[in-house]
Amino acid sequence: MIRKMSIRADRKFIRLRKTTPPLVRWMVTLIWIRRINPAKPNTTSIWRSRVHGMGSRLWLWGSMWWGVAFCLLLLFLGPNEVLAKKEWKEHKARHFLIFYKDAPIDFVKTIEDSAEQYYDEITDNLGFTRHKSWSYDRRAKIYIYNNKQDYVNGARQMGWSHGVAYDKIKLIVTYPSAHGFFDSILPHELGHIIFREFIGPYARVPRWFNEGVAMYQEKAKRWGAHKTVKEAIDNKSFIPLSDLSKVHLGPMTSQDIVGLFYAESASVINYLINEQGKTRFTRFCRKLKSGKTFQQALSAVYVRFDHIDDLNRAWKNYLKKY
Repeated sequence: MIRKMSIRADRKFIRLRKTTPPLVRWMVTLIWIRRINPAKPNTTSIWRSRVHGMGSRLWLWGSMWWGVAFCLLLLFLGPNEVLAKKEWKEHKARHFLIFYKDAPIDFVKTIEDSAEQYYDEITDNLGFTRHKSWSYDRRAKIYIYNNKQDYVNGARQMGWSHGVAYDKIKLIVTYPSAHGFFDSILPHELGHIIFREFIGPYARVPRWFNEGVAMYQEKAKRWGAHKTVKEAIDNKSFIPLSDLSKVHLGPMTSQDIVGLFYAESASVINYLINEQGKTRFTRFCRKLKSGKTFQQALSAVYVRFDHIDDLNRAWKNYLKKY
């Protein structure tokens, strides 16, 4: 009896997901999991939560209707209300939906032009051009708050934050006067989103790899990273990749460590793409997408790198000659 109820519940859930907007579908999934499996960890930020699956047995049948009713309320309110109570204006682009309040339309169109250009560049940089396109309900969303204070209060971000991306739902949040928005924040956050969508939500990669892919999209930092890392090698402050995975980035982490972490992350991705070849890098990402671990994918595609230490050695030797 429990099994039959589980099957019927799954079908109803799938039908609901297919007939609702993407953002609401994501909310439905998250609430569904939290209601049917209280053991799932609670999250500080709902947007950062990772959805691990619907669950195989929905034995708390009655709780399903709570989730459905709540999400139907969201559906009537509209996904824009999730971010703020004020009304948002919407500007539709080819691959993006841009939401804004009082920003001039010229600025919004500048964001559109830059975002579309970066989309083409990033997919080409990573060799993802044949991947499914962002169109219609697959378009990414960009929310532009009026100013820094509006952004901090409305998006609930820290005062030092200039922008944030939520790669699982393809969402970027920022404000017009954010420092380095067009040259740094926009390409960086788009890099996170495009890369994560390609390898899938469940692929596990070291943080330095994930950040390196995003940093690689920032042209100035991409080409300056090799120099910074080479200097670290010379002054004996270089952090091996095996240790880079263990670096904790927090409020108390020194700026020198933070800067070196990001520089090394960008440098090693630059090495993999430009020295080892874009085709190999794309194959490596496909291995991750197929369910291979990071180490399995690395040794399968880069035959010289049986272990992360082999990659570290080759990359370091390359930099010494750089």
